[in-house]
Amino acid sequence: MAREVAQRFRGEGVHKVDSKGRVSIPALFRRVLEASDPDWTEGLSPNVVIVYGGKNQNYLEAYTQEAIQEVDDKIARLPRGSKQRRALEHIFNSQSLPTQPDDTGRLVLPAKLREKVGITNEAKFVAMGDTFQIWAPDAFDDRNADIEDWLDEQGEDFDPLELLEMASEPSVTE
Repeated sequence: MAREVAQRFRGEGVHKVDSKGRVSIPALFRRVLEASDPDWTEGLSPNVVIVYGGKNQNYLEAYTQEAIQEVDDKIARLPRGSKQRRALEHIFNSQSLPTQPDDTGRLVLPAKLREKVGITNEAKFVAMGDTFQIWAPDAFDDRNADIEDWLDEQGEDFDPLELLEMASEPSVTE
């Protein structure tokens, strides 16, 4: 039996944002959204959920239908009424925007979301595996500098693949 390989977001890019808040999703990202939406068929736009989160989140996180379903399933396993479940429901349900790209592959980012994360005339798209982030380019550069500094602190002979040793075996889904 052939093993099904999930599509993953890869790469990054900066795209212009027009006065109405429209921004083109990178073409490769659109293919992943399509492949990860069980309701998508040729001629339709795939579904995406943009989570804008709490006051400290300075980027937008876009989830495929498969990725947001995984999050929803994990939230549902928490005890109903628990503080953890209520917090996650708040972030992933009320602080999110279900949407679809238009026919040309553009997302409309409402003014409220653009203002929250400081996006003006450009947006930086950053692949994160089964999600992608949308940043104000300067804010991303600041955050990325922290990661680069941390990697520099690891020493010249540090191999980032060593970090994978910390990962557990992948879970088996039924």
